[in-house]
Amino acid sequence: QVHLVESGGGLVQTGGSLRLSCAASGGNFGSTAMGWLRQAPGKEREFVAAINWAGTSTYYSDSAKGRFTVSRDNAQNTMYLQMNSLKPEDTAVYYCVKARGTATTDVVQTTEYDSWGQGTQVTVSS
Repeated sequence: QVHLVESGGGLVQTGGSLRLSCAASGGNFGSTAMGWLRQAPGKEREFVAAINWAGTSTYYSDSAKGRFTVSRDNAQNTMYLQMNSLKPEDTAVYYCVKARGTATTDVVQTTEYDSWGQGTQVTVSS
């Protein structure tokens, strides 16, 4: 099973940027889609972004579209989430997930994943 570790979270002011990383080890990172989810205090976990196995197709939530960019480097077994123009409502724990299939729909259309990271806290101050 692939082990996922997120990093890059922190405290940032409104309008600032952060780049999250998700490092994978122990499995077939480059053969499946990956994604980012987040969970804010008192709220349900929600989808943020997905990327297919090759990095050629991406999909975003409405709240992330135009501000966040997901990418991956299969040679480095790492996925990224560049977050710009951050807002207080982006405050959450961000999780990376490894899908069971190769397409972005395998992240978006399910809540069942092969692997989860432990999460990284993102806090956006107003």
